[in-house]
Amino acid sequence: MSFQGFLNHLLTSQAGGKPGSSLLNADFGKGAVTGGALGLLLGKNRKTRKLASYGGLAAIGVMAYKAYGDYQKQQGGVAAPAPRTVDRLPAPQADIHSQAILKALVAAAKADGHIDARERALIEGEFERIEEGADVQDWLHAELQKPLDPAEVASAAGTPEIASEMYLASALVIDESNFMERSYLDELARQLRLAPELRTRLEQEARAGSEAR
Repeated sequence: MSFQGFLNHLLTSQAGGKPGSSLLNADFGKGAVTGGALGLLLGKNRKTRKLASYGGLAAIGVMAYKAYGDYQKQQGGVAAPAPRTVDRLPAPQADIHSQAILKALVAAAKADGHIDARERALIEGEFERIEEGADVQDWLHAELQKPLDPAEVASAAGTPEIASEMYLASALVIDESNFMERSYLDELARQLRLAPELRTRLEQEARAGSEAR
């Protein structure tokens, strides 16, 4: 199974007993789900609730596109083309894109140092239930075992647009009040080579969406 297929399974797994319901749109406030594989990966329910606010990776892509487009206009450049989110990309590109976003989410989950050996085993056991295939399972195992390295995470950003999306996805699950997580996000921005103005706009998008909820 491809990384895109894996993310589709992850984000559209059963929620509240209703097949096909989006895990990212699940009603966490009413206790409909505990977060499943996504909840285990991101740890605390505050993170899954925060990510749930945005309705999936396509929505995150649109938010990143808006911030990137606003930044370009501010710099006097040509406006960005229409967003090519994961659901609109050809299969090979979508797989690379999905892998980059998943890499960012795994790293963000590790940023506070809370994933120990026992929790890794629980996460991997939950992901095995999705039956995503040995290639993706081996990749996930390797990512969970790696030391946290913002430079290595940033190397997956093949374009400025993907870099923006990876940063926004990370910002959505990072607790800014946690020193370790905030420090990781600062270094990730540096390694992604995000201009300060663009980073500010991406964080504004994240905060605006959270406040709107």
